[in-house]
Amino acid sequence: MAVYNAPLRDMRFILTDVFKAHEFWQNNENLAHVDMETVDMILEEMAKLTKNVLLPINRSGDEEGATFQGDGVVTTPTGFKEAYKQYAESGWVGLSGNAEYGGQGFPKMVTMLTEEMVFTANQSFALYPNLTVGATLCLNAAASEEQKQTYLEKMYNGEWAGTMCLTEPHAGTDLGIIKTKAIPNDDGSYDISGTKIFITGGEHDLTDNIIHLVLAKTPNAPEGSKGISLFVVPKFLVNEDGSLGERNTLAVGSIEHKMGIKASATCVMNFDSAKGWMVGAENTGLSSMFIMMNYERVTMGLQGLGGSELAYQNAALYANDRGQGRSDTQVQSPEKPADAIIHHADVRRMLLNAKANTEASRCFAMYVAKNLDAEKFSTDPEAAQAATARVALLTPVAKAFLTDKALEATVDCQQVFGGHGYIREWGMEQIVRDTRIAQIYEGTNGIQALDLLGRKVARNNGKYVTHFLGEIRDFVSNMQADHSIKQATLNAADTIEALTTTVLNNIGERKNEINGCAVDYMHAFGYLAYSYMFALMVEAANGKEGDFYTNKAKLADYFVGRILPRIDAHAQMVRAGSDPMMNFDLNYFDVPAS
Repeated sequence: MAVYNAPLRDMRFILTDVFKAHEFWQNNENLAHVDMETVDMILEEMAKLTKNVLLPINRSGDEEGATFQGDGVVTTPTGFKEAYKQYAESGWVGLSGNAEYGGQGFPKMVTMLTEEMVFTANQSFALYPNLTVGATLCLNAAASEEQKQTYLEKMYNGEWAGTMCLTEPHAGTDLGIIKTKAIPNDDGSYDISGTKIFITGGEHDLTDNIIHLVLAKTPNAPEGSKGISLFVVPKFLVNEDGSLGERNTLAVGSIEHKMGIKASATCVMNFDSAKGWMVGAENTGLSSMFIMMNYERVTMGLQGLGGSELAYQNAALYANDRGQGRSDTQVQSPEKPADAIIHHADVRRMLLNAKANTEASRCFAMYVAKNLDAEKFSTDPEAAQAATARVALLTPVAKAFLTDKALEATVDCQQVFGGHGYIREWGMEQIVRDTRIAQIYEGTNGIQALDLLGRKVARNNGKYVTHFLGEIRDFVSNMQADHSIKQATLNAADTIEALTTTVLNNIGERKNEINGCAVDYMHAFGYLAYSYMFALMVEAANGKEGDFYTNKAKLADYFVGRILPRIDAHAQMVRAGSDPMMNFDLNYFDVPAS
């Protein structure tokens, strides 16, 4: 079985030394209940829960999987129901929820860390409560007061779960062509009819009720995405006193058989004139749902981060124990027939690639969380507006770049095991399988790259990027630490500035330019962001004694020398434009006939 101990020291370092979260909390009346002593207790308790409760059912959950019993029944693997009960009763589902409706009101910088731990210990389990949290965010922002009173408290306390129902068999990225219909009734409700696929947690045995947020179109809706409305459709109808009434006319048709996250029920959901109620105004459903989707996109970055953290911890343990060959410099263990493979430079390369990407990912996720908190809680309108712009710019990066680097890290760590990494008993192949999906759902990483370059960069003529580059340059120019990361980050900022100008100059004449360059632009941008994160960490560690702080500077050196140079390769590919891929005739892609 895989081993996991939450990296609490690194989490506290980022929270307090790098971002000084406690100072923001102390100076904000909406966060007066948050202090480091309380947060330390929260992190310690989650570390225990993930190690002692969630990790032990990770492999068994993968082997048993969620099970479709027929007649609309899905069961989760052995131990999941008991673990969820403990999780919910401990208050974890509502940790960030609106206190007016039973939530605890903790900031994102706290819940980002607890969510990371859950994803690290058990990716399949994590998806159930995280979909609920996303649904509550959407309801809290867009629902009527009556709807909030009806649903939020029970969802915050974990009695009821939540889902988001977007995708249909013919409509994935292009939601404007969905066919699910919403027919109005005289009592203000709607009859929802249609089929949704890939619905995480669409049916399970963890909660008494499941609250589905469903995208559908009313009879006279405009065509395309402008005609989409959002509806809340409970599995069981809710009586006026809050008790559960009759079952709604919706059911799971089947569950998917997947490469990974097998303990997470991925459902085909059939709605047969199911009763639903509109959330927000008619034809504004997509904007309301994006509140949830953007949360889930950042959360998918955490899923990737969790996978890479678990893979690294187990690969590092293996590399310190596995003896093969002798060190190139001198014998390290003369009493043994071979030295541990940790002494081989190539093994260290794989481990350090994973370690650098994981620590930069954690810092970047927390940077996004810091801006989410500033957007939500700041009393300075200008600061809140600036945070909103940074969140918009960085959300696709947090989803796509983190998960791309996470899969790279998990595969590197699997490689450390050699042939044993391919064998189920060692646990590494499950980490790779589970982590792979994070690049695909909640908008594939290619779509995220298009969002970054097409919407967040091109539509405002690079304004968001310019402001982000200004922030980076201001910080790095004033660093006290004497480290290679300073000049490297400034050079990376210059690269992104030049790339942005190049793309903006080309998109008028080259219609395929954004589509052809987006992924490489996103990766180049991601390496700049990680370089900035290492600069923040090096500065926070500067002048402090101990191996923990010294190793921050060493890891930043490794990043500068061995990882950051990739930015130049991606920059060259962006400059090559879309012609190399669009110059082929369509028949080139024909498959040979049998």
